[in-house]
Amino acid sequence: MSLQIIVFLIFVALAFDFLNGFHDAANSIATVVSTRVLRPQWAVVWAAVFNFVALGVFGVAVASTIGKGIIDPAIVDHQVVFGALVGAIAWNIITWFYGIPSSSSHALIGGLAGAAVAKGGVETLVAAGFLKTAAAIVLSPLLGMVLGTMLMITVSWICADATPQRVDRWFRRLQLVSAGFYSLGHGGNDAQKTMGIIWMLLIASGRLGAEEALPLWVALACYGAIALGTLFGGWRIVKTMGQKITKLKPVDGFCAETGGAITLFLATGLGVPVSTTHTITGAIVGVGSARRVAAVRWGVAGNIVWAWIFTIPCAAFIAAIAWFVGEQFL
Repeated sequence: MSLQIIVFLIFVALAFDFLNGFHDAANSIATVVSTRVLRPQWAVVWAAVFNFVALGVFGVAVASTIGKGIIDPAIVDHQVVFGALVGAIAWNIITWFYGIPSSSSHALIGGLAGAAVAKGGVETLVAAGFLKTAAAIVLSPLLGMVLGTMLMITVSWICADATPQRVDRWFRRLQLVSAGFYSLGHGGNDAQKTMGIIWMLLIASGRLGAEEALPLWVALACYGAIALGTLFGGWRIVKTMGQKITKLKPVDGFCAETGGAITLFLATGLGVPVSTTHTITGAIVGVGSARRVAAVRWGVAGNIVWAWIFTIPCAAFIAAIAWFVGEQFL
């Protein structure tokens, strides 16, 4: 594998990382923008700062899962990495264009699976890691929903005697904290996915030993790319996440972001690559349901679920085609 190809694929990986931040910026800022606690231009700055600060908070457990736990490392080469990245990037662009809050994380998982299966068949998948990630598709939004509901009920009980104006004033300030923590979790989980891809590439090319630690420059580049992507923001998805599922007040935004942040912190600590989109959507639905079931626009939520179902197979299909193209020309 030539140095030129390695450099090219690292740039493609960082482009995916940038698009991940760009695409998923809505997850971090939709609630804080929709409740008018922050203007959009300041919300993305706030989120981007915490995306990058996550570098000093989390380890590399998720990067290790992506790099070694989804597909057999022995079959990884530059064509597989190219196919995986093209599949993930293409699906991100398609869903961003139509304003669909799909998962960048699972687009990458689908891309890896599609490229690997195209090269070596189904046996190239690492069953334990792939199934763990697949289970997180269901569990992360459910945990986000449960935590969002519980937080909303708890806060409603604590603030039962407070006036609406006082509650609003408190939670406008507290939502800055919850938005920061959610963005911290977003950066910590999602930047590591690209770190895992580059780690995999460096090991496959022989530039890094299988037991060597991830170089610091890789972490800096990945956290910087996702923060920069968030700074530019994927505005098409903000309205869907922040307004169409349910109407949000500052107290609702605080509970949704806090529930989502707890879920992301747990997943990142366990090395599970989860979707920030799934997590915050589940938390928003939970907050809306705590008020009343009819407060949630279930049709919109249902459309989002369909996007989740199609993400892995669609990204895998595109990745398989990209792998074939890479096999011919790279």
